[in-house]
Amino acid sequence: MRARLATALLLLLLPALGGLGRAWASDRSFLSSDGVRLHYIERGRGPTIVLVPGWTMPAWIWQRQIEDFSHTYHVVAFDPRGQGASAIAPSGYEPGRRGQDIAELLTRLGGPPVLLVGWSLGVLDVLAYVHAHGDSRIAGLVLVDNSVGEDPPPAFHPALPGPRVPRPVKMRRFVRGMFATPQPQAWLNRLTAATLRLPKRDADALLAYPVPRTYWKDAVYGTSRPILYIVRQGFAGQAENLQAHRPNTETVVLHGVGHALFVDEPARFDALVRAFIRRHVWR
Repeated sequence: MRARLATALLLLLLPALGGLGRAWASDRSFLSSDGVRLHYIERGRGPTIVLVPGWTMPAWIWQRQIEDFSHTYHVVAFDPRGQGASAIAPSGYEPGRRGQDIAELLTRLGGPPVLLVGWSLGVLDVLAYVHAHGDSRIAGLVLVDNSVGEDPPPAFHPALPGPRVPRPVKMRRFVRGMFATPQPQAWLNRLTAATLRLPKRDADALLAYPVPRTYWKDAVYGTSRPILYIVRQGFAGQAENLQAHRPNTETVVLHGVGHALFVDEPARFDALVRAFIRRHVWR
């Protein structure tokens, strides 16, 4: 009896600890056109949902969505170059190459058009793909908590001078600050370790944004595919303008959640995406 209880408890804890056992998800990889080994997690069957994480984040941060959506869809969670289990590349940490990596992933997957979901920096990676490659391989877009080049621009608050903080400490604070809901410490430690895998030089390059804001806006307005834009209050103005000016768009502003809102409230987030899919993507 005790053995059974211990086993049941372990099974409950695995998702919280970030465990992606091979029994429930498959690790895949392919070689990019510039020779970088890129990794993704794959599970389920049916129409394909591709999940793209944010700055320095691993694909497994989407673990609850992989688990949920894979009951009815083919789910692919992508590790962009230098992130998660993908190789740390000598270059390519800029929009053009990041968009090309997504294009090559979609070519690798084949099949009908996919629902492309991007969070944070993943929003910009997804829009870089649309900007360069069009929308023939996508059935819809879900863009989560980042600017899409609409007005008003995000507020910029320069850091005040202060004591120099070691990078591990800074990233630990950054990771902890992404959540409004407390997360297990072991899981936060693992996530922080994943963010530190990418060298600082490359992590900084990802934030350089060497294109004007219109680059992202042109991508959003250049496609007629349905878009779901889920954000916090800081992007409410952009959501309002996007809803007003772009047909085939749904916007949702969430309150009381952190930047990683799909981790804070996975059931609510997943329900929003499912409803959007039923209304606009795969009816």
